[in-house]
Amino acid sequence: MAIRVQPQAFDPGAEVNAMHAANVGVGAVVSFVGYVRDFNDGRDVSGMFLEHYPGMTEKALAKIAVEAEQRWPLLKLEVLHRIGALEPGEPIVFVAAASAHRQAAFDACAFVMDYLKTRAPFWKKENTSEGPRWVEGRHSDQAAADRWK
Repeated sequence: MAIRVQPQAFDPGAEVNAMHAANVGVGAVVSFVGYVRDFNDGRDVSGMFLEHYPGMTEKALAKIAVEAEQRWPLLKLEVLHRIGALEPGEPIVFVAAASAHRQAAFDACAFVMDYLKTRAPFWKKENTSEGPRWVEGRHSDQAAADRWK
């Protein structure tokens, strides 16, 4: 398992390739890459700033990852989340699960993303034409996480 919270940009393709490179027993890698959009809730977004609580954020992500590893037979799990100033089009989050077979990788990746959206302590502030605004959690994110109970 690898957990990274960083301000630096990352290359999603390189991250996916690294998931398989060290283990030829990997039969499937499922990944999710989230990007900063240039709109949200009907408003143009010119940028975003992500804040987190150092130490607490990594622990929360690790707890989610451990739970995924307990549920599915994974060979590797990677969670990478950006913080700081981000521009539209930049990757913001990367989650990848590697397993011998595809279904475990699909389920684990979806589980981690659903729980990350509802349990990880990140705070997003968007820059809009109307000024900055904090992004609130969505009911749909909670409903997605609830399916894993």
